[in-house]
Amino acid sequence: MNFSFAQPWMLLLLLVLPLAAWLRGKRGVRPAFVYSSVSLVKEVSKSSRARAGAFLHALRWLALALLITALARPQKTQTETSVRASGVDIVIALDLSGSMESEDFEIKGQRVNRLVVAKDTVAKFIEKRPNDRIGLVAFAGKPYIAAPLTLDHGFLRANLDRLALHTIEDGTAIGAGLSAAVNRLRDVRSKSKIVILMTDGVNNAGKIPPLTAAEAAKALDMKVYTIGVGIRGQAPFPQQTPFGKRYQMVNVDIDEPTLTAIADKTGGKYFRADSTDTLRKIYEEIDRFEKTEAVVKKFVRRDELFHWFAGPGLLLLLIEVLLANTIWRRLP
Repeated sequence: MNFSFAQPWMLLLLLVLPLAAWLRGKRGVRPAFVYSSVSLVKEVSKSSRARAGAFLHALRWLALALLITALARPQKTQTETSVRASGVDIVIALDLSGSMESEDFEIKGQRVNRLVVAKDTVAKFIEKRPNDRIGLVAFAGKPYIAAPLTLDHGFLRANLDRLALHTIEDGTAIGAGLSAAVNRLRDVRSKSKIVILMTDGVNNAGKIPPLTAAEAAKALDMKVYTIGVGIRGQAPFPQQTPFGKRYQMVNVDIDEPTLTAIADKTGGKYFRADSTDTLRKIYEEIDRFEKTEAVVKKFVRRDELFHWFAGPGLLLLLIEVLLANTIWRRLP
């Protein structure tokens, strides 16, 4: 809600009022009687009469100020924007297995684990697609729905921030995680259904083979982009010791053939993210692949506030005229 004036230049007339008041004071008030001696009218010119005259003048100046403000047409403006969903629905399936704790990524020169950089990148991706419905699936040994498909990206971000390691049964159920994401999109009517699957390991849990879940995605006309997270070779895995945090180098084992097959089968693409910059570029590339168009309608409502100023201004002017011609009337 905004307060504005349709004709703000009219407010310049307010600058004239102090000048007019000053000129009137310099000229003085025209006397009602002319006397040969001022001493004859000392009782008539009491200070109370002078205060009455000042009050009448104040009423007139205030009334004029209100009327000038009314001429400037004050308005209360309310703007409403209606955004229709783009028709592109996206579910992000994020691996929360214990291996995601490996600290082979950096943000601003600080070593961070894979989950931290994944969440940071996903958050930036969400910001770029405000008109898409996006859901979130987390999986380790089992999958669970972290956030349903929604246009409320504030709610989505809050649920993304709450994701943490070691909160569910450990393991890497890639097939089950992909299946849960597919189920989120199965009954949704949209022009494009997309799954982004991020993992750093090999399917070693769950009862659904990854390629079986990929077949289901293909049958339901869903496109799956897969991302293998982690450097090649060995990665530093943190361990707490009596002497503080120490690192143990562990082998990075990502099932790239399976992830590539999932993407190829569904018309998506497989990416390998071995650095923070690479992961961000991958999401930027997916963003370019899946462009959307939003239908935005903007409504502007303006309420005229003219009467809130003109009414009091006319009322004060009327009071000033009545008082000047009744109880505070000047003799001719």
